[in-house]
Amino acid sequence: MDRRSFLRSSALGGAAAAGTLAAPAYAQGRRTLTLVTTWGRGLAGVHDAAQYCADAITAITDGQLTIDLKAAGELVGAFEVFDAVSAGQADMYHGVDYYFLGQHPALSFFSQVPFGMTFQEYNNWIHHAGGRELADELYSIFGLKPFSAGNTGAQAGGWFRKEINSPEDFQGLKFRMPGQGGQVLGKLGASVQNLPGSEVYQALASGAIDGTEWIGPWADEKAGFQEITKIYYTAGFHEPGPNLNLTVNLDVFEDLAPAHRAAIEQAAGACNIWSMSQFLANNAAALTRLQAGGVRVLEYPDSVWDAFGAASLEVIAEPMGDPLYKKCHDSYMASLKSSAAWNGRAEAEFTAQRNRVMGL
Repeated sequence: MDRRSFLRSSALGGAAAAGTLAAPAYAQGRRTLTLVTTWGRGLAGVHDAAQYCADAITAITDGQLTIDLKAAGELVGAFEVFDAVSAGQADMYHGVDYYFLGQHPALSFFSQVPFGMTFQEYNNWIHHAGGRELADELYSIFGLKPFSAGNTGAQAGGWFRKEINSPEDFQGLKFRMPGQGGQVLGKLGASVQNLPGSEVYQALASGAIDGTEWIGPWADEKAGFQEITKIYYTAGFHEPGPNLNLTVNLDVFEDLAPAHRAAIEQAAGACNIWSMSQFLANNAAALTRLQAGGVRVLEYPDSVWDAFGAASLEVIAEPMGDPLYKKCHDSYMASLKSSAAWNGRAEAEFTAQRNRVMGL
């Protein structure tokens, strides 16, 4: 990636970026940082986002910071990256942090909450309603510094071997879903599995699981789930806008020159927009191909949505005895309420009317 072309194309390369990142010299010599990920190499979209971050940081700094990307399993396992970076065994990781709720339940707010924020609503909170400060407070407990660096947009409900016609159909179902969304399915009687992305196809093909969510049509098609089952629910409750983080060991981050710290922040911010756009640009065409190949596209009935909602409220409320969880929860929900109040009157109404008028 060419440094100048990156800066021209970056959606965040405005006045602040120009003033900070276009400095003619850096105060620190060349350095290589190790980036580990929760993604298997080549997983569509999510590994791409990690690679984008690595390439962008190197490009912005003119090679003074080189990022050595290690996909899941190449240095540490997918579910080990949080501990590895916290302990200083690696310098940074790219991943989604609902994998690490055992470290602290409030990590859900910085990855995804069922029936929670969309991509834009999350950005509103992080940048303008206190989310950034709460993220720094939470992650500093573990010696980490997080930056939003990717998003898939609203994720699909997932792949099943049978139709879901009522909440009772989840009883005993072996289903892959991480985070609080998985806890919701557990309340409906599912046997919830938490598997890294690189292991999901084999688990579904072997019958170790009965169904799985992954991301959306484009990434799911690339993963090949349509080769195993043809039942696909395209709207899900669990991840309406999951945030992917580029998270740096705090000591490493603070040891960097200011320009290098800014380079990491700006690369992550640019990746956040690029990643979201990559998924949305590819999903519709992928869904058309899946349907042409015999995939049945279905939606959950209202009774299932209602069951998801009731169980989600229980799951979200359970950790409220933790003061920092409650602090994050209250801030998150206040920002969500504010964003939703305006979006419902503006963008949501416009989109519905545009699609009606234009026949979309």
